[in-house]
Amino acid sequence: MKLKLRAVGTSTGVLLPEEMLVRMKVKKDDTLFAVETPEGYLLTPYDPNVEEQLAKGREFMAKHRAAFRALAK
Repeated sequence: MKLKLRAVGTSTGVLLPEEMLVRMKVKKDDTLFAVETPEGYLLTPYDPNVEEQLAKGREFMAKHRAAFRALAK
């Protein structure tokens, strides 16, 4: 999909078509993250730092599953 860069004050902005916003499940005033990959940049609504923290939390909970079960009683 071709995107056009536009002047926004003293900065440059990009206009995203409605179809792209719907497919990404984002709306006006949401935050997007540009993640650098070997192929270029990935534009995503998901914060890679939060994803990393969630993965570490899941790993921790799996490792200490018995303790969490005991605490849940």
